[in-house]
Amino acid sequence: MHQNDPLLKYCGFRPTGDLGPLTAYTTRRNKTTWFLKSPPTKAPSVYQRRQRGRFITIAHLWQQMPPPDRALWLTAAKKANLYLTGYTLWLWFWFHRDRPTIRTIERRTSITLPGLQ
Repeated sequence: MHQNDPLLKYCGFRPTGDLGPLTAYTTRRNKTTWFLKSPPTKAPSVYQRRQRGRFITIAHLWQQMPPPDRALWLTAAKKANLYLTGYTLWLWFWFHRDRPTIRTIERRTSITLPGLQ
């Protein structure tokens, strides 16, 4: 089922992903398509389970970090003009472990980012 709602596009809203029992995506012709979400036909793979476990672990590390330290990540992402939040920068670091990039962000923002073990 196609839905072309100009008000949504005017507001900058492009629905994608799951919303209740529906899934939405944007076609190549720039139309939003909605369809009923179908249940998975097989169990998650070993790789999917491992990645989900990594997300959970990284999220717990973020939640355990003291609020002032989290605020430093948020401020660094903003000062570096990244289109990321502090949390997504944190996720990116823990998935890529790219210390030189983080050091560059620290140098450019004059903020030492905590929690880089």
